[in-house]
Amino acid sequence: MELTPRQLEIVELVKQHAPITGEQIAELLGVSRPTIRSDLSVLVMLGFVDAKPKVGYFIGNALRPESAVQHQLRNWKVKDRMSRPVVIQENATVNDAVISLFVDNVGSLIVTNEEGRLIGMVSPKDLLKVAIGNTGAGAIPIRMVMTKHSQLVTISPEDSIAEAARRMMVHQVNSLPVIRPDGTADDRSSGLEVVGRITKTNITQALVELATDL
Repeated sequence: MELTPRQLEIVELVKQHAPITGEQIAELLGVSRPTIRSDLSVLVMLGFVDAKPKVGYFIGNALRPESAVQHQLRNWKVKDRMSRPVVIQENATVNDAVISLFVDNVGSLIVTNEEGRLIGMVSPKDLLKVAIGNTGAGAIPIRMVMTKHSQLVTISPEDSIAEAARRMMVHQVNSLPVIRPDGTADDRSSGLEVVGRITKTNITQALVELATDL
């Protein structure tokens, strides 16, 4: 994963002024603190900077010779760490979705059409919205309550897990469908084959493995 120009500038500021607070970095960049929050999170996760509460940011291990594990994290691909997709078809009902969530113990379901192409996702929050005060909610087709494909954040199996983590943080989601174009559909949205899912748990497991190797 290549750093953005602003992330590179943040790294240089930390090199020059460490320890430096997030507020000081934002002031030197001429932006607000919330604007760089995701940049700082990515840099900490990748090991470019370290953070100490009430002290500030320091140069991280990724900029030191012994940082092979951080290099591995940046170069691990989504396909190396993803889980199997937990899928439900669009003609399933809200009741079917509730059962699948509990049986598979997942935080969301990927919704596909009859050809197995991505058309949406459904979460417990989606189901709760339609179920409150609606005694007949269980029979509603899942396609009526799902979050549609156009509103989803997805990722390719060839992307890095660092990029997956960045997208999750920026968009405040816990998992991403892993997709690839199948090259057979006329419509791009119906031509996305679901090949997996990557979650915060997958990324945490990768970090634990790297920490064990330190």
